Amino acid sequence: MQKTLEVMGQVCPFPLVEAKSAIESIQSGDELIIQFDCTQATESLPRWAAEAGHQVTNYEQLGDAAWTITIQKK
Repeated sequence: MQKTLEVMGQVCPFPLVEAKSAIESIQSGDELIIQFDCTQATESLPRWAAEAGHQVTNYEQLGDAAWTITIQKK
């Protein structure tokens, strides 16, 4: 199952705060797709996922200042 978290327009650290909350609501093995435009989150989201033991399954830039990252819950 996949859940999408749309945090466009939110400044850091809110995308990370929202992601931590959202991942609690999905099952192990499910994926959280985060769409964001905060440049700091390009580092903080993958780092948090790695530290928490989750796996990044997709990470791509959507535009000049927009990204999507998919994190599979451990």
